[in-house]
Amino acid sequence: MAEMGNLWEDLRKQARQLENEIDLKLVSFSKLGTSYTSHRDGDRSNVPKEQSSDTSPLLNRSSSEHMFDTMAMEIEQLLTKLTQVNDRMVEYTQNISLSSPSAALLHTLQRHRDILQDYTHEFQKTRANITALREREDLLGSVRREISTYKNSTGLSRRTELYLKENDHIRNSERLVDEQISIAIATKENLTSQNKVLSSITQRVNSLANRFPIINSLVQRINLRKRRDSIILGCVVGVCIILLLLYMFH
Repeated sequence: MAEMGNLWEDLRKQARQLENEIDLKLVSFSKLGTSYTSHRDGDRSNVPKEQSSDTSPLLNRSSSEHMFDTMAMEIEQLLTKLTQVNDRMVEYTQNISLSSPSAALLHTLQRHRDILQDYTHEFQKTRANITALREREDLLGSVRREISTYKNSTGLSRRTELYLKENDHIRNSERLVDEQISIAIATKENLTSQNKVLSSITQRVNSLANRFPIINSLVQRINLRKRRDSIILGCVVGVCIILLLLYMFH
């Protein structure tokens, strides 16, 4: 039991030591982010117009970014160690669960876990802010370089602009062609489906006609009467036209 108590005290001592180190590192890390921001602003305001933004601030920026990466790696390692210590403390409480651990022990464990969570959240927030600032500065630097390149090579930029416009026209044409092809495919599928429907209706009618001979004969009579009516109507129209022509010429 004494050994278990000594183990718990050792774990608490390690956790407090790591928490103190992480606290100091986070303060320095936060100051680094603040100085990084002010350094960026100072570089933009102090660099003369005729001087490129990628000459003198390059070394300072590189050293700041290296320091940021190094400190972030150190804090991540300390957080990993503190997480391992907290896991061992959880295992300790689980091992003595049969002897009903005291509320003070559980409270201490929860406090260390909350501290770890707070430090992790603060570290991630600070790192995300500085990373976003770095990405923004890199984007602005690339834009400045593109603008400088544009000013130094106007003719090339004009040709590039013409190529981009031509590329846009080609893309628009391809898009219109794709839309027309899609419409044609949809129309074909619609006609195919209608053809299938009509074929199925015709097959059903034929099957009904074959099943019922009376209906088949009735349909044939109707068709014969239609043909006869058509022939009579044609003859009447022909006779009328002939009589009209005879009347006009005589």
